[in-house]
Amino acid sequence: MAVIIAIANQKGGVGKTTTSVNLAASLAVADQKTLLVDMDPQGNACSGVGIDVNEPEYTVYDVLMNSDLGIANAVIETQVPQLDIIPSNSDLIGAEIELVGEEGREEKLKRKLGHISDSYDYIIIDCPPSLGLLTVNALVAAATVIVPLQCEYYAMEGLSRLTQTINLIKKQLNEELCIDGIVLTMFDKRNNLSHQVSDEVRQHFKQQVFNTVIPRNVRLSESPSYGMPVLMYDIGSSGAKAYLDLARELMQRNGNHG
Repeated sequence: MAVIIAIANQKGGVGKTTTSVNLAASLAVADQKTLLVDMDPQGNACSGVGIDVNEPEYTVYDVLMNSDLGIANAVIETQVPQLDIIPSNSDLIGAEIELVGEEGREEKLKRKLGHISDSYDYIIIDCPPSLGLLTVNALVAAATVIVPLQCEYYAMEGLSRLTQTINLIKKQLNEELCIDGIVLTMFDKRNNLSHQVSDEVRQHFKQQVFNTVIPRNVRLSESPSYGMPVLMYDIGSSGAKAYLDLARELMQRNGNHG
């Protein structure tokens, strides 16, 4: 049975997709069979692993809206061994509206993932930068949430709202849901502000913050434009090393020492 993790933060530009793609790839190279689910209509997780968003026959939209479609039909193998993806594209924008009238609309993804979760060790869900029905579906399907938090001003802005949403879903729809951890992203060790934000977040959230910190790194920024996770683009870069460390730390938290 897979460990299902939603990567969520309604604030944009915090490194959600970067974390989803590179954490999933790092788990895969650690010999963990991993599925990446792109729940963002922008489809950036797809392009991050070299999938053209216009190519797939089926996407997350079809999985959510077509009750007769087996979810396995939407799964695509990526260039990373042990890593599959369920792609997304702009069709998913319509799902937010179309799902409103659907019965059990918050549990669509959970029900579909239930059919294939035994085939994976980890399922990583890349959420859109909002707290709409797509993110709610991800949070209902997930066991835990990882929150990427950038080391910049207003870092904790919106985090309380996300926490409230998680608590609400935990109370009404998914009693097992919890925050697995907060991962600090875009850390610049030369910048005093990065250190201040890191100290403040660790003081406030303590053990919930991962030890691993994701640095600002040119290779990490460049790799999506080449359609590959950073560990395939430059395995020796600080960004690649950080995500491999994060995967290792996550596996240890889940009792899998890989």
